[in-house]
Amino acid sequence: MKYNIKNRLKHLPTMLVGVFIMAFAFSCVPTKSIREANMSTPEGYQNQSLDTINTASINWKNYFTDPNLTALIDTALANNQELNMMLQQINMAKSEIKARKGEYLPFVNAYAGAEVEKVGEFTRNGAVEKNLKVHEEDAFPEPLQDYSIGLSASWELDIWKKLRNSKKAAVLEYLSSVEGKNFMITNLVAEIANSYYELMALDNQLDIINQNLELQQNALSMVKIQKEAARATELAVRRFEAEVLKNQSSKFDIQQNIVEVENGINFLVGRYPQHVDRSSKNFINKNIGIINAGIPSQLLQNRTDIRKAELELSALKLNTKVAKANFYPSVGISAGVGLQAFKPKFLTNTPESLVYSLVGDVVGPLINRNAIKAEYANANAKQLQAVYEYEKTILNAYVEVSNALSNIDNLNKSYALRDQQVKALNESIDIAMKLFKSARAEYTEVLLTQREALDSQIEIIETKKEQLFAHVNIYKALGGGWK
Repeated sequence: MKYNIKNRLKHLPTMLVGVFIMAFAFSCVPTKSIREANMSTPEGYQNQSLDTINTASINWKNYFTDPNLTALIDTALANNQELNMMLQQINMAKSEIKARKGEYLPFVNAYAGAEVEKVGEFTRNGAVEKNLKVHEEDAFPEPLQDYSIGLSASWELDIWKKLRNSKKAAVLEYLSSVEGKNFMITNLVAEIANSYYELMALDNQLDIINQNLELQQNALSMVKIQKEAARATELAVRRFEAEVLKNQSSKFDIQQNIVEVENGINFLVGRYPQHVDRSSKNFINKNIGIINAGIPSQLLQNRTDIRKAELELSALKLNTKVAKANFYPSVGISAGVGLQAFKPKFLTNTPESLVYSLVGDVVGPLINRNAIKAEYANANAKQLQAVYEYEKTILNAYVEVSNALSNIDNLNKSYALRDQQVKALNESIDIAMKLFKSARAEYTEVLLTQREALDSQIEIIETKKEQLFAHVNIYKALGGGWK
């Protein structure tokens, strides 16, 4: 007992020096505090009542009632290539969780080996073997063989929670990728709906062009008759012909736009170009549903891009802790147990063939820690960047909703006025034609009236399309479409 105490006392100064050096080194670990993100939002939207009823809670199948549109969205959610690529990213993020979880669990390996070695007689090992053979015959076979079988284990003790925090960060990154997928679904639903409404608008514009062409061709025929009766000139005939040709040319532009929008929809739903079923007849009278914007604080839960930014910020906070833990020493344990002999028949002879080991070590950075400091500073910068990104995402969401609500209000007022304009100009066409027949109006008045009527009809279709776009965009801005 005295011998053991003396031995311990003998090594005590060295141990104390080591402890002092380690304590001094790790007391100098840098610490930087990052401010928390500002999650505050205004109480309400401008000129909107403070009501918690929120359109974003409606499932997209109930929000979009057109069966052709819902069928397109359903197909896209199954076949869209970008969405399927995002799903694979989610699977990769899920695998990363398993990989990081395995890092803080013990690694246990089974091994088996066979080796043969022939050493030179004039080497140290060779001289020993020769000497043993002289005194004990066949002590070592030549060449020397070595057989082994057993288990080995290694384990890094996660006393600073570096590995656990890394695993938690991977979980948050996985959840962030899920929210990224939801955000993509929201955008995909909105893009298909907008393209579908654009296609319906183009169909109606084409119908309006055809209707006006019929009127203009009738007017052209009338002008030709009047010219034969010397009541109109060749100039009037040419002007009416030019107007007919202009609108015939416009038909081809609209038809090309229809093809391109159809192909855009087909691309989104993951299929080759084909006809897109739609019901365009009652487009101009399509009902625009009532929007309930709720309160701005609901955006934090409904908007998937905000949820994604929040999860990314939380993951980066943990990554900062992981980077800080690199300053501290790591504690590892390794062990092994097995059987080893120079002949296979001796492997089962225990305890003679039994081998085992147990090693513990503490390793920590002491000098030249610049790389670790740089990594820690980088992690802090990324965390602060994520704070700004999170705040920007919240602000952007509020602005998008505010703009969309204002747009809906102004479009409703604009549509009411354009509707009156269309009715007035349609009546003006009949009046102009009657006056022209009775020689009380010039042909230019008829042309101008027809042109203005056509433009007003095209414009009201555009306004209706913008109303439907606004109906889609406010749903997207509020965070609907992914549930």
